[in-house]
Amino acid sequence: MSLPENGHVNLHISDSGIATISFYHPAQNSLPSVLLAELVAKINAAGNDSNTRIIVLKSEGDRTFCAGASFDELLQIKDKATGAEFFSGFARVLNACRKSPKIIIVRVQGKAVGGGVGLAAGADYCLATEAAAIKLSELAIGIGPFVISPAVTRKIGLTAFSQLTIRASDFQSAQWAKEKGLYNEVYADIPALDEALDGLTAKLASYHPDALQNLKQILWEGTENWDELLHERAAISGELVLSEFTQQALHGFLSGKR
Repeated sequence: MSLPENGHVNLHISDSGIATISFYHPAQNSLPSVLLAELVAKINAAGNDSNTRIIVLKSEGDRTFCAGASFDELLQIKDKATGAEFFSGFARVLNACRKSPKIIIVRVQGKAVGGGVGLAAGADYCLATEAAAIKLSELAIGIGPFVISPAVTRKIGLTAFSQLTIRASDFQSAQWAKEKGLYNEVYADIPALDEALDGLTAKLASYHPDALQNLKQILWEGTENWDELLHERAAISGELVLSEFTQQALHGFLSGKR
């Protein structure tokens, strides 16, 4: 079956109450604004469905979990308002994960860059493979991981976030991400990852839904200001993306020169 050129987001809820949200984009599962909006809609739909016990968020393919923001779309931004609105797409995804009444398990089968690291940080529990190295490359293109920084710092702490951000050109290994707290479990390959994921979700789906919902609320205590905070951060990124430095860097990355 051929995959659409502009990508897609799918939602399937099993008879046992496991809601699987999967996304795909041909550019290394990067996220243009239309897919960000669809992710929000699917997360909200799964969370509000009475049949859902657990949500699994995953991408398709076997190489890259998510390459973050769509560079093609970033190059189309010509004013601050449009820039802020684009980065607010990531803010809305994180806030949808945070406010969902259901526990969200994120499956990271390959490399995660930029906003992809943010998706992993938006999980209540995260499983990955050894191939799931991470990188926050934003400084290298003249912006910063401002929208996702509260979520990432919440998981790995300020020192590790500083290393990940300042070493913007370097990948950190999946084991590094596990040691710092972004990943909860790391497996040798995708079959082992999926076996563990199936076992975990089946077990969670058998637990008392009210207990899971109360746990969810406890896990996100202290983040009540994120609706405002993340959108403020989006405005910072939305202004920086207009700079000549960033525009040249984006062209360089897309042409393979950097």
